[in-house]
Amino acid sequence: MNLYINFASYLGVALLLLLIGIVLFMVSTPKLKEMKLIAANNLSASLVLGGKVIGLAIVLGAAAEYSVSLIDMAIWGLIGIVVQILVFILAELVTIRFSIHQAIEEDNKAVGALLFSLSIAIGWIVAKCLSY
Repeated sequence: MNLYINFASYLGVALLLLLIGIVLFMVSTPKLKEMKLIAANNLSASLVLGGKVIGLAIVLGAAAEYSVSLIDMAIWGLIGIVVQILVFILAELVTIRFSIHQAIEEDNKAVGALLFSLSIAIGWIVAKCLSY
């Protein structure tokens, strides 16, 4: 029975962190209203948010796999959330020729695909760094 409780605990914490991560992504990018844009059929916005979700899920999976405890998993999951947010903010600062927010609002699919890929890549790198 302990095995099932352990599974449910890790799954519950991972899903909670995923939800927290999504909310923090949206709060940290107040100019970009992902849900509103997605409701208006903006593919770029869905790529950006979807990439963040997948990247974070990769990190949370690694945190669950390599953690020594539930608290350890939660800490590394939160670190993964923060890193993903910082990379998005850094991407906005680096792309001085255009505004990422504006490009997504205008449904620039090239920018959406780039940010999708960037989020997954950062999630993968953070996940591999967790394998201590």
